[in-house]
Amino acid sequence: MGKLLILLYGVMSYALFFVTFLYLIAFVGNFDMLPYVTKTIDSGEAGPLGASLMINVGLVSLFALTHSIMARPWFKKQWTKIIPAASERSTYVLVSSLCLIAIYVYWQPMSDIVWQTADSTWILVLWAGLLGGFGVVLISTFLINHFELFGLQQVYNNLKGVEMPTLKFVQPFFYKLVRHPIYTGFIIAFWSTPTMTVGHFLFASLMTAQILIAIPHEEKDLENHLGESYKNYLRRIPMLLPFFKMPN
Repeated sequence: MGKLLILLYGVMSYALFFVTFLYLIAFVGNFDMLPYVTKTIDSGEAGPLGASLMINVGLVSLFALTHSIMARPWFKKQWTKIIPAASERSTYVLVSSLCLIAIYVYWQPMSDIVWQTADSTWILVLWAGLLGGFGVVLISTFLINHFELFGLQQVYNNLKGVEMPTLKFVQPFFYKLVRHPIYTGFIIAFWSTPTMTVGHFLFASLMTAQILIAIPHEEKDLENHLGESYKNYLRRIPMLLPFFKMPN
């Protein structure tokens, strides 16, 4: 029964993640005309600038800290002394989703405009960037192992009594162009908007900063686990921008 509960927990965590991910597209894109979209990054009445800034920075910081700390091996080692190892990834997904939901609910609009375009061509390009960026994110998860990345494979294997396979280094499609296509997709999506408000600019800046801070830690963990093959990958493939390799 314990294994079945862990499976149900994993499935529910994954379902919440998927709904949260879809809402993120509507939130960042200001698609408040869609059904069930009640709050977006620019909707609502703007309050005092100082208070809004503190709340929004706090919300994104909470997401960034939990997202980064819970992914580190030292945290996982201690955490799995408290919870079953099979549910560790599902718990990570659940906490990240709850932190995103907190952003959706409590985000304070900051509606002053940083830049805006009325050019129809650029508007199409920017909307394509937003939707395409999120598309790159989703496709990139399936190029590696979507269901392991979000905890489903772990809880299913636990139910069947099957060991998780050893992590292997793979380099499919987008991963031949950049080392972190998931992050590249997010950055493109966050910055692609025809109307950039102060609030949207703050969100995009903080999320981009979180990504840039997290990448070296993630790459160090992967290098420790995968060894020389990943070191060679680091030397050959750009981090986020295709065909743009920073000197070592």
